[in-house]
Amino acid sequence: MPDAAQAESVDVGIGLRRGSLMHEIEHNQPALDFIEVAPENWLRLGGPVKRRFEALLDRYPLYTHGLSLSIGGPAPLDDTFIRAIKQFLDRYQPVLYSEHLSFCNDNAHLYDLMPIPFTEAAIQHVVERIARVQDLLGQRLVLENVSYYTAPTAELDELTFITTILERADCDLLLDVNNVYVNSVNHGYDPAAFIDRIPPERVRYLHVAGHLQLEPNLIIDTHGAAVSDPVWSLLAHTYRRFGPIPTLLERDFEIPPLGDLMAEVATIRSLAASAAQTGNAA
Repeated sequence: MPDAAQAESVDVGIGLRRGSLMHEIEHNQPALDFIEVAPENWLRLGGPVKRRFEALLDRYPLYTHGLSLSIGGPAPLDDTFIRAIKQFLDRYQPVLYSEHLSFCNDNAHLYDLMPIPFTEAAIQHVVERIARVQDLLGQRLVLENVSYYTAPTAELDELTFITTILERADCDLLLDVNNVYVNSVNHGYDPAAFIDRIPPERVRYLHVAGHLQLEPNLIIDTHGAAVSDPVWSLLAHTYRRFGPIPTLLERDFEIPPLGDLMAEVATIRSLAASAAQTGNAA
């Protein structure tokens, strides 16, 4: 629970996408606290795009959220790729580098974020790979809990799997609130209770996004819609639990005009402020 000394404001950002959204941000200069990019999508910047990107960084702090590390994959880590990421991080000095607690390649890129089996052997495998990545990057890794639709060969529950990795690898958590809600519906658990059991000292960053509900007990994590009311409620609970953690409004598909995104940004700020007031009153 945040104490009275904590600020009521929260840093809120959106993901930078080339095209109309980048153009709108450049010309409207919205009241954002940061922007987020997937570094592998910006590694080979040149010419006008590079200059535009760097001009935005004069105004907005940068967070990075990768897509291709495959921290839980069976294939060897790609040291060449990791060193390229390090060059990007060293050049642009983002606030943090985050990735997914998943895998996305074996003998080829799978173009999806596949769940890691919830097993003790998988934990050891991932912990060793995190240590290697942190050594190559020279900084702590921040890993996101991912949505999943099946849990092959599960020996442990999802939360035990995640928290054990965080502790043994001594890394941090990007807590995706939408993913907690999606998994709670698809796998039948209490999302608020899940949030309550996460160690506060590991939570570095939050994501919130929209999804597609196909059936009462089946949700697909799309990042292609406005945030739903149950996820807003869970985000409010998250702020009451952890305080005003920096939060990204994530939208990857069906991206609306900037004004619509900023309305959701305003909701995030309102929820954080309300949670702080509740904490102060308590």
